[in-house]
Amino acid sequence: MQNLIKQYIDGINIGDAQSYRNLAVFPLVSDYALDLDYLTLDEALDEDAIDVVELDQDGSVPELKVVNKSEVMILILDGEELVGARQNRIVNTTILIAGKDTLVIPVSCVEQGRWSYDSKKFSSQKRVMSPRMRAGKSEQVDFSLDLSGSFTSDQGAIWNDISAKALRMDAASPSSAMSAIYEKKDRSIKDYTQHFSLTESQVGAVFMINGRVVGMDCFGKPETFEKVFEKLVESYALDAIDTPESAKDSKVERDKAAKFVGFPTTCNLKPHPSVGLGIDCRLESNTITGFALAHDGKVLHLSAFSKTGSEHKEKSFTRMIRSSHRRRFRS
Repeated sequence: MQNLIKQYIDGINIGDAQSYRNLAVFPLVSDYALDLDYLTLDEALDEDAIDVVELDQDGSVPELKVVNKSEVMILILDGEELVGARQNRIVNTTILIAGKDTLVIPVSCVEQGRWSYDSKKFSSQKRVMSPRMRAGKSEQVDFSLDLSGSFTSDQGAIWNDISAKALRMDAASPSSAMSAIYEKKDRSIKDYTQHFSLTESQVGAVFMINGRVVGMDCFGKPETFEKVFEKLVESYALDAIDTPESAKDSKVERDKAAKFVGFPTTCNLKPHPSVGLGIDCRLESNTITGFALAHDGKVLHLSAFSKTGSEHKEKSFTRMIRSSHRRRFRS
């Protein structure tokens, strides 16, 4: 995996920064050749090629069942939100689902105050969890994989992060839903996103807030990044809105972006069998957390985030992991 990731990173060129207020985006351009056909989650839902439902009638908070009804593979991204059924969830890691396959996938609840059906199946509002919360979740999943071999998050920590963000952004809702924060800040988010656009052969981007790298997402082919570009920018914009603008240390520097792009080649790499097809390789260092999904010798998706600095207590998380083996979570 190390050579595979290095080959992928070495082929990336960094374009000119696009900036608006405290958010800067460096395009990542590449001619990396991923010859693999798949649908994105939103495409699959729009084409009725996929059913995403509760595990059973009673439901299980950290798991959902996915049925790929098509012959084509489907790529579901880390942090993508699924709306409906008993409560809204986000996906814990990027998953490639084979054609005509059924999988149980690991998810986290992002709507603490509801546990009742409002639809039989899940749908998409084309949202991704904001990057700082994805960073925390990535650390949690990495710890879970080391401890128990499962892609489990710290559900309590995620609920706390959503509640704190809702409080800061004046977006409280009866069910403590992450979606309510996006809806509350929709106009401000759109104000940001209109200032960013795709460049030719762009496979990803490095995102900075107040001159500090927050994270990057990049893919095996430009077509995939084009399809998810808007909702990824919206997710980073939400964190930018949630961050007071500061002139101190806020200079947008290409060297910072270049250094961050190179981090995955120096991180501690820990490959695991993916939930679906391929290998899920976790990326960890003292300052970086993330993962890369590879299949048939090619990188499909690589995400890396600056660590948030909020440490999750190992003893508490260990108890949560052990508890998950004894019972299903209920909200």
